[in-house]
Amino acid sequence: MTRRREFLVAAGGSLIAAGLPAFAQQKTYRVGWIATSAAAVGSQFLDALRLGLRDLGYIEGRNLVLDARWGDDSAARVDAQVADLVAGKPDVIVTQGPTPVVVVRYSTAIPIVFGFSGDPIQAGFVKSFAKPGGNLTGLSFMALELVGKRIELLKAVMPGVRRVAILANSQHPGDQAERNASSAAAAALGLETEYFDWRGAAQLDSALAAIEKSRCEAAVMFPVQSIIGNSARIAAWSIKARIPAISGWALFAENGNLMSYGCNLRESFRRLASFVDRILKGARPADLPVELPQNIEMVINLKTAKALGISVPQSVMLRADRVIE
Repeated sequence: MTRRREFLVAAGGSLIAAGLPAFAQQKTYRVGWIATSAAAVGSQFLDALRLGLRDLGYIEGRNLVLDARWGDDSAARVDAQVADLVAGKPDVIVTQGPTPVVVVRYSTAIPIVFGFSGDPIQAGFVKSFAKPGGNLTGLSFMALELVGKRIELLKAVMPGVRRVAILANSQHPGDQAERNASSAAAAALGLETEYFDWRGAAQLDSALAAIEKSRCEAAVMFPVQSIIGNSARIAAWSIKARIPAISGWALFAENGNLMSYGCNLRESFRRLASFVDRILKGARPADLPVELPQNIEMVINLKTAKALGISVPQSVMLRADRVIE
């Protein structure tokens, strides 16, 4: 009996001991984050990624280290931050904005998951949407069909509009395709367009001044980080010049502009967690197709509409996901 009891105790202890390492020694994953923007602009997207990872069982302090870096809209700072991030040897790096090209300069081995506003093929990130072919994959926020919808919305709230300014960066991958889509959509509605090129915050004031001097009555601004990062400045100009503006991301309207219509960035960055999860479980970025966002949202800023003397039709109001009053 004594020997049997000793055996059972020993066996039970072995089972408990065998089970403990599986919990105590649970692998900790390192996920890097690098954004071209400042934390004040992009922290909500990092929070969305964090929430998505938590939904999938990755919890900071338990099995996840999330190393976040911010570029503060400075190319030199982005470069330094990426170098430091790569030196930490994360399992995956998630990028916001056009930072993948910088990351690749330092490492072609670390998997990269991107959230990018432009065309990732034209940017050289991937070979195709279906088969990325390298160490990068993720989400592209560029959806050409949405460009026409934005112009239709402008026409709906400004029935008398005749000329629309298109503000874009000719150096941004995919902007030429969006420009062509804008011109075609405007022509179908009997509108004229005038294109204004700008290549960063330093040229914003001159670009806005040129729009103001033109005969354009409204503006479509392509949804890229540089536009959204300066959306408060654009809103102040829009009200002063009485030229309503629309873009693709909610922050544009939240920061004081008339409307936004495009992908829900918060949900998109939450979706990126699924890419991270699959890679951590052994999938190769080369085999994970690049996706387009599935969640589209429309935001109307009624305070701005009133300041501009615009009465938003009820038919447009009913289509809005959110109304800022």
